Amino acid sequence: MATAIDIHTHIVPFELPDCPAAASATRWPQMQPGADCHHRNVVIAGKIFRTVSDDCWDVSRRLSAMDAAGITTQVLSPMPELLSYWIDTRDALVLGRAVNDAIGAIVEQAPGRFIGLGMVPMQDPELAAREVEALMRDERFRGVEIGTNVNGISIADPRFAPVFAAAEATGAAIFVHALHPGGDNHLIGSPALKAVVAFPCETALAIAGLMTSGTLSRFPRLRIAFSHGGGAFGLVLPRLLHGWKVLASVGKAMTESPAEIARRLYYDSLVYDATTLDFLVRVFGERQIMIGTDYPFDIFERDPIGVVRATGLPDATLERLTGGNARQFLRLPH
Repeated sequence: MATAIDIHTHIVPFELPDCPAAASATRWPQMQPGADCHHRNVVIAGKIFRTVSDDCWDVSRRLSAMDAAGITTQVLSPMPELLSYWIDTRDALVLGRAVNDAIGAIVEQAPGRFIGLGMVPMQDPELAAREVEALMRDERFRGVEIGTNVNGISIADPRFAPVFAAAEATGAAIFVHALHPGGDNHLIGSPALKAVVAFPCETALAIAGLMTSGTLSRFPRLRIAFSHGGGAFGLVLPRLLHGWKVLASVGKAMTESPAEIARRLYYDSLVYDATTLDFLVRVFGERQIMIGTDYPFDIFERDPIGVVRATGLPDATLERLTGGNARQFLRLPH
């Protein structure tokens, strides 16, 4: 397999700009020194949100890790907490452009090895749409990353239509990542369970909402991908399909079969299990799954190509999963 594209990796810049206004100061992310020169602390609201390593910003370290894993190209998106939908819109624009500049700088340092997905201020959909348009005029970027909700409001809400319209019109790819999941108060135990258990449920809700709201039918040419294999949606889909067939209220919500819509969407391979990945290929289609690792965070998949190969799928399908589908999603030249 000559090309392997990892569409789910994150960056955190070494530095972030100072907060421009008091309105956003309490939740403005800051970068502070860590325990050694290889680590920095992301501080939000006066508390360490996460300690990150220099893999987040050091190009040489990323390239070494990519070569070891057999990854040709990484698609870079912000650490989701940096999306900062909860701060003032004007300040979010400052922060977003700084993070996008950091992504762009990494892309420039290793031509052909990195591709950017930027961030936009979803708390102002019209402004976010204009930022999508601006990013798509920058050859370092192929689209944007957005969260599953914006301050508790699903991205399926009609107010976010301008963003999807801009993405469809400009050809921008959208990568949807779970963010601040609902229902996490039901989890008992480590705070890490939010990412382990609640994120997949949150992603499934976002996909279902985009279907039942009619968003995905109104924008049929939208290229949109979902993190963590679409979360729990692969198992939710048969139930939704049955409801669409037998319940009038569910049927009215979607003018086309949810199974057909699901096979237009893209999903990363980040399910940590070859059997589960094989199931998703069968449910969503062999042209819809792409490698995703969550590099460089603790939960990242260390052997993404090994998991894909362990499915035992035909070589042509493996080629699509490792690189071909990502090329289609990102509209890369062949």
